[in-house]
Amino acid sequence: MEAADRFTLPLAVAVTGHRDLVKSEIPALREHAKEFLSDLRDRFPNRQLSILSGLAEGADRLVADVAIELGISLAAVLPMPIKQYEADFQSQSSLDEFHRLCAAADQVLELPIARDSTLNDIAQDHDRRNWQYAQLGVFLCAHCHILLALWDGRYTGRIGGTGEVVKFHHDDHMQGFTSKSLATQQMLVDDESDLVYHLVCSRDREDGAPPAEFSVCDGMWFTKDRHEPRTKDIPAQHQSIFARSGEFSADARQYSERIAAEKYSLASEEKSPFLPDGIESIDRLFGVADWLAIHYQKKTLTTLQAVHALAFLMGMMFMMYSDFDAQTFYMIAFLTLFGLAALVRYVAQKRAWQRKYLDYRALAEGLRVQFYWAAAGVNNENESKFTHDNFLQAQDPELGWIRNVMRVAGLTCDAKRQRDPAGLAFAIDEWIGDRASGQLGYYRKKSRERVHKKRFTDRLGLASLLVSVAVVLVLVITGNDLPEELFSPLMILMGALLLAYAIRQGYAYSTAESELIKQYEFMLRIFHNARRRLDAARDAGEQRQVLQALGGSALDEHAEWILMHRERSIEQDEIWQVST
Repeated sequence: MEAADRFTLPLAVAVTGHRDLVKSEIPALREHAKEFLSDLRDRFPNRQLSILSGLAEGADRLVADVAIELGISLAAVLPMPIKQYEADFQSQSSLDEFHRLCAAADQVLELPIARDSTLNDIAQDHDRRNWQYAQLGVFLCAHCHILLALWDGRYTGRIGGTGEVVKFHHDDHMQGFTSKSLATQQMLVDDESDLVYHLVCSRDREDGAPPAEFSVCDGMWFTKDRHEPRTKDIPAQHQSIFARSGEFSADARQYSERIAAEKYSLASEEKSPFLPDGIESIDRLFGVADWLAIHYQKKTLTTLQAVHALAFLMGMMFMMYSDFDAQTFYMIAFLTLFGLAALVRYVAQKRAWQRKYLDYRALAEGLRVQFYWAAAGVNNENESKFTHDNFLQAQDPELGWIRNVMRVAGLTCDAKRQRDPAGLAFAIDEWIGDRASGQLGYYRKKSRERVHKKRFTDRLGLASLLVSVAVVLVLVITGNDLPEELFSPLMILMGALLLAYAIRQGYAYSTAESELIKQYEFMLRIFHNARRRLDAARDAGEQRQVLQALGGSALDEHAEWILMHRERSIEQDEIWQVST
């Protein structure tokens, strides 16, 4: 069971809320938060619930206390180094409570100093200190699946305030902190990152009551859905996202022992000491996704091979009936083979082998980029963006579950940014590689394999054509003089070769054989150009820019790959077409 728990995917709930809660409301707010977290744990048994909290006074600590009471994992994400943060707590009792919660947390992360500020700046400049809280809000939004907001429902416009954090979670923009140009690219895209649970509260100040449309201690889901932004149940789109990620977690738990023994690791033991803290989380999830992708790929290919082989036999039965001996046996065999093919296809579809293979492979490749970017110290130019923000943003919203996984994988690495030259060299050698290693070696090998398979298909087509021409010439030359015992075998031979070629073409289409050659050759050129640019780079900064561009290209190509393959599955009506 311990192995299974290690492969259970977290369900991260980040907390934002007011510091000045009304004392009389706290018991009810606490009870509602307890019911909310308990319901999440019961509703998603294949996920490991975790709380991300800044441990500020008020809402942050209320939810952190509830998490500890329920035995839920707590990660303290502090807006600045702990010594500087302690200055925000005026009383000794508040400071003692902060230390108690930090000691109870499973991990404590200190976010770096934002922008070009220094420790002295954030100690003396109020605006620069507020940047730290804005950075915290952005970080929590980017690394959670649900934002739990104990909030009065008002947007004050104060940078880093609760209302602005909620607004950022919806609109991907925080006035005074994030870049408008970068935010605009994402605010029009429907994705999985806007889920807020709004727990209404008052503030202990004059006019601190929430707006009239809200009731104190009421809770509701709040998204940017244009038709129904506030609902009592989780919106359908997000339920689908959680179902997909829960399915991945359940698969990881089911095969946990085999995964632990057989998974491939991106971080070798001898090179891992200088890699950044937390990168093992990305590596572990990559190993799970990669193993599961290979597992379901084998099942998918076996299904396709079985269906096409059965389709070939169906075609042979039909030809035997029509060209050799019109016995009922051949038609019964035809229908039996069709039934078997339909059954195989039904089982594969019912268990979603192809979808899992494609989704898990896309996840693994996204995690690969995330891993090597973390190792090399590659950061987005905009501090509100992280690796998962670059992947599948404009694609099917259902694929948002892949980002849903990636956002928790990089939690520690994104908080503890590292730019060790050894990590950069590691990423270049292991990720790029050369003709025999890394992605350069991989795409070179795969490209050759696909070309070889395509040549086999082309040669089979040529052979079937030549045999067909030869048979027709024999029939033309001999006319009616060809013996009956030779006529039927020649027709069956010609039909069998044409059928074999048609089946092979169908299989090549289902596996996107020709398209994959283009993709592998494109990726080979991309990695080759990256290797050339890296070797000619003048400094580490330029090398990181090349790796950032390379990762972006790889993520874009993998997004195209998954969409292409989603359309390449043989349906039951196609079995009839191929076999006849």
